[in-house]
Amino acid sequence: MNWWIIFITFLAVNLDFFFILIFLLERYNLCDVIIGYLGALLVLVTISFLLGKTLAIFLPEWILGILGILPIYMALHDNDEDPTHTEKHGPIITTLITYLAVCAGCNLSIFLPILTNLTFQQFTLALLFIAVLSIAIVILIKGIGNIPLIKQTMQRYSETLMKVIYIGVGCYVFWDSGLITHLIHLL
Repeated sequence: MNWWIIFITFLAVNLDFFFILIFLLERYNLCDVIIGYLGALLVLVTISFLLGKTLAIFLPEWILGILGILPIYMALHDNDEDPTHTEKHGPIITTLITYLAVCAGCNLSIFLPILTNLTFQQFTLALLFIAVLSIAIVILIKGIGNIPLIKQTMQRYSETLMKVIYIGVGCYVFWDSGLITHLIHLL
């Protein structure tokens, strides 16, 4: 298990949501936002793992490397969701629904190829790691979200950075799965 890939994937998948977190944290209590965000993220990561395990039963690992195309597609596909439209719910449910609406596709397509080859024990550790990262990020965003330079920089460069990271994750999945090696041997 590559902790750096999980860390970078977590950051890339959530970069656009970090802006939404700034707005949610302005409106709601820190603990409520953490619970909603953590709940939604853990649900999506678990679904990615279970879906990947199901595919791994039927397909060899190198073929699953083709899933690396998903993060690359997500990087090249312009996806303009409107995260500001939310129904009237409590802060936890609002955060959870907002995250699921904005990030479900990205989380499933990006985390699925990363988590496919993990054992259940490795996945549990990865899930704990992601949970700690989630809590730390919300607290960090609460602390620095109002600094004008940080807010401006995130607004300006986050989209490009997210796309570069998605492409890198896709290439990593191609390599790590053995897909590239298998294709080279076919030549």
